[in-house]
Amino acid sequence: MASYLIGLIGSGIGLSLSPLLHEREADCHGVRYLYRVIDIDVLGVDAEAAGDLVRTGRRLGFDGFNITHPCKQTVLTEVDELASDAATLGAVNTILFAGGRTIGHNTDWTGFARAFTRGLPGAPLRRVVQLGAGGAGAAVAYALGTLGAEHVSVIDAEPGRARALVKRLGNARVEAADPSELPDLVRNADGLVHATPTGMAHSPGMPLPAGLLRPDLWVADIVYRPMVTELLHEAGRRGCRTLNGGGMVVFQAADAFHLFTGLEPDTERMFAHFTDLIRA
Repeated sequence: MASYLIGLIGSGIGLSLSPLLHEREADCHGVRYLYRVIDIDVLGVDAEAAGDLVRTGRRLGFDGFNITHPCKQTVLTEVDELASDAATLGAVNTILFAGGRTIGHNTDWTGFARAFTRGLPGAPLRRVVQLGAGGAGAAVAYALGTLGAEHVSVIDAEPGRARALVKRLGNARVEAADPSELPDLVRNADGLVHATPTGMAHSPGMPLPAGLLRPDLWVADIVYRPMVTELLHEAGRRGCRTLNGGGMVVFQAADAFHLFTGLEPDTERMFAHFTDLIRA
């Protein structure tokens, strides 16, 4: 029987659903799959230690790692090879040990793209406003480009970070905007994507004034705990089509599972598992 030892490296990840999502899908394929959480907060180290953890895991026989906030950039120097998308994004969320090499991938962007296609079919993409230019924001902006968005305005509380992201992507359809431009941009947008921690259980609140939301605006949030953030609640109340962060979680996990095992996951089955887990 094939067996895999996988880990997740990040901060505050004790309640992550990734271990059970991966392990339940592996059970359905009849393979042994152990997924371990390595929380840098519990270890008392910072994000810079992620590289050491990856190297140690490789020596201990791990087959690969998922990487989450705030380590997606700090592990870049520890890989021998970067998939082209991960290189463009400057962020890695999946590391695979194969053929004696450490290979970095990014399944965040494919996760968002697949979730968007499934959850907001036919949503117009002429003008999109994106809030957040961190690791997840980079993945979302890249995904929006692959989905055919004609114009994406990226706004971050640190404008320099938005400019750096746009420069890295090198996509003329993605531009950085100043936070002061938010009202006008949203007023003329087809959709809004939220890619910051605001709205999570430990960081409640709205990332923008509720008054900017209107019925013909679709709203996507990458936060999945809670599934219905204050932003999505307000957007739904005002008649907007909405997309929660659950789909991105499931699809990025499915894509990572495929990289680790070579097996084709059943994404609808993984959605069912996710639904069970989020309700538990």
